[in-house]
Amino acid sequence: MGWKTLDDMELAGKRVLVRVDINVPVEDGRVTDTTRIDRIVPTIKDIVAGGGLPILLAHFGRPKGKVVPEMSLRVTMPALEAALGQKVTFVERPDAEALAALPAGSVVLVENTRFSPMEEANDPQMAQFLASLGDVFCNDAFSAAHRAHASTTGVAHLLPSCAGRLMQAELSALEGALSTPTRPVGAVVGGAKVSTKIALLENLVSKLDLLVIGGGMANTFLAAQGAQLGASLQEPDFIGTAKAIMTEAEKTGCRILLPVDGLVAREFKAGAAHEVVALGPDTVLAADQMVLDAGPASVAAVIDAFNGLKTLIWNGPMGAFEIAPFDQATNAAAVEAARLTGSGALVSVAGGGDTVAALNAAGAAEAFTYISTAGGAFLEWMEGKELPGVAALTA
Repeated sequence: MGWKTLDDMELAGKRVLVRVDINVPVEDGRVTDTTRIDRIVPTIKDIVAGGGLPILLAHFGRPKGKVVPEMSLRVTMPALEAALGQKVTFVERPDAEALAALPAGSVVLVENTRFSPMEEANDPQMAQFLASLGDVFCNDAFSAAHRAHASTTGVAHLLPSCAGRLMQAELSALEGALSTPTRPVGAVVGGAKVSTKIALLENLVSKLDLLVIGGGMANTFLAAQGAQLGASLQEPDFIGTAKAIMTEAEKTGCRILLPVDGLVAREFKAGAAHEVVALGPDTVLAADQMVLDAGPASVAAVIDAFNGLKTLIWNGPMGAFEIAPFDQATNAAAVEAARLTGSGALVSVAGGGDTVAALNAAGAAEAFTYISTAGGAFLEWMEGKELPGVAALTA
């Protein structure tokens, strides 16, 4: 762990710039999901308790360097104040003297950093200006750590820097799952397309003992073995890639688990008529048939495999989880992973938008060791890429 935490910083009397992610969903001028706001509360409270002044820097939407009134962070103020249980000072144009004059215990929210074109360009001038406002920089936005922006990376090189509590938890969970896991370690990688997860799969096969492939991407791997899967979602252009990943897995000793049966239907809709069909190299489906979920034998194999693991990483659903009955494989596997985690037998880390939605739908998310809401940053970490926002903390 090459990065510092709040515990390593002198906070008393200091202005602490805190990069947070409160890019939350809003409808009719109201925040509809406060998860991201709730998750930054421990960091803010710890800074206030340590005698520091938290100055929150955040983006909202994609204003592309222009002032867009509908993308003002003002909309988050009621939810932020409710979560913190105190008033928050909103500042459109921050000024060091005005900030220094605020009473002890204050919390400040600065207007959308992306209203300036200098933010996404990581302009040194903006980084210098931000640094002039504070004494310490705290990054608590892992979800923005894959972006080299002025408020995530630029300012981190100019002030004593540390990870906030959320960033600390995220990095600890991910390092524990992939960098220094308790073995055997496995992963579920699902979703629609192989093409979006090539780098992820290539990185994982060299690090895992088990790789469970599900969702539409499993069809491409089955096709690479010779299966003819009719109208199933698959990517013929990536059959070579799937073969190369399977070859590499053999070399590194990573066992790949593909579906051995599937729920096959002729239309993509909730409650569609379907049958269980065995899947393998010799499978030939009719032109209008499609695999929409892994079948019961596949689920049994996955559950059996989970029971031999100590660490599990999860990214992507195992079928068309949005519509019943094609959510069965994802739900059953998620419930088992949750049970094993709850019993202390498994450390489970999951992330990615669809993944979080699927685990929530299965009622399993609460029991996982750690759920990352970081999306792109989670994926890039799993791909083995260096994240600029994290690298800046360890520089």
